[in-house]
Amino acid sequence: MKPVDMHRYPQKFKIETREEAERNLGDVVMNKKQSYFMQTDLIFIFTLFVCVSLLAIFNAQQLEQYEDENFVLKQIVWFIAGVCIVAAIQFLDLEQLYKASVYIYGVSILALIILYISPESIADPVNGAKSWFNFLPGFSIQPAEFTKITTILYMSAVISRHKAKYVSGDLKSDTMLLLKLILITIVPVFLILIQPDFGTSMVYLFILGMMIIISGISWKMIMGLVVLISAFGASVLGLIVKFPDMARELAGSRAYQIDRIMTWFDPSQSSEGASFHFDRALMSLGSGQLFGKGMSGVEVYYPEAQTDFIFSVIGESFGFIGSALVIFLYFILLYKLVTLGLSIYKHSPFGAYFCFGFLSLLLVHVFQNIGMTLGVMPITGIPLLLISYGGSSVLSTMLGLGVVYRVAVEYTIQNDYLFK
Repeated sequence: MKPVDMHRYPQKFKIETREEAERNLGDVVMNKKQSYFMQTDLIFIFTLFVCVSLLAIFNAQQLEQYEDENFVLKQIVWFIAGVCIVAAIQFLDLEQLYKASVYIYGVSILALIILYISPESIADPVNGAKSWFNFLPGFSIQPAEFTKITTILYMSAVISRHKAKYVSGDLKSDTMLLLKLILITIVPVFLILIQPDFGTSMVYLFILGMMIIISGISWKMIMGLVVLISAFGASVLGLIVKFPDMARELAGSRAYQIDRIMTWFDPSQSSEGASFHFDRALMSLGSGQLFGKGMSGVEVYYPEAQTDFIFSVIGESFGFIGSALVIFLYFILLYKLVTLGLSIYKHSPFGAYFCFGFLSLLLVHVFQNIGMTLGVMPITGIPLLLISYGGSSVLSTMLGLGVVYRVAVEYTIQNDYLFK
């Protein structure tokens, strides 16, 4: 075999100096570190949601309910701000978030208290609910949306700390954990109910139920709690259905909530005009048929189409096929949260609990929002997360996604250490 001429091919036999070797090694380490933060699956899923949101809001805007508003442009601004939030969270690791969770939760509760005592000049009631800080014209923030994320964050830390202390749970330790989770949840629920905002408070209770289930509390205790809550809910619903006039009188200024429940349960007994949104939503969905009317084809008018009833716009614009694809997109995101939570549990139970808590938030919003559009759930002001227009909704969801993204980053790092 003929020997290789080193002078003819010097690039193959280049000898690095120590400085060059350290610099090249540093570049490799830096590139690898940067690759940890490129979670392409989450980025791809988020990009699809952004596209769906902007297309749906653009079509909803064709109804010209607000002639001087450009909701698409505003939504783009909210998404950009949300991406900045996600990027900022990556500077913190899960251990830091775990330690700071109680303080973050406390700040969010303080914001709800300040909202309640604030004058109408900065917290003007909207539709009878004092739920927003109005800092500038056209710029408002709803603290309750952010408190959902901080509550999940703090509950995840409490469960993680409790399970580390009580490896084998008993009746006493399970009762302690249950009371802790209820107390953490009941504080924001009370502050939200007095706004009043019944729909948002119910979201917190659903999250509480999910966190109790995944916390490892005895199933006997959970089933007893389910029986008590079911009995109470059935009693309240029975009172509303059998004595609607009495229920409206007891509700006072919130009698419209009784009308919404009556419309859901029995439209024939609802008050005049209570079924307007329900009828319009079904009309919009039905008119879309299989493939929809296409871009700028929205014809059925109903108020706040770009927020609470955005799924009706999707159904009318893109038909059954488009609606099914949107639901499938949510399924992919939920599946990602499940697999990520199960994978990270050994390394960080706190991160796993947060993934499952965030999953419960998405699940209840998707089920309730799409359900009320289809008529299988009562109408509430709950947005379709990542698609409906709204600054507080987008920013709070991106805050949760930022923590999930950090969980994915740390899982990738752990895998790299395991297999290197």
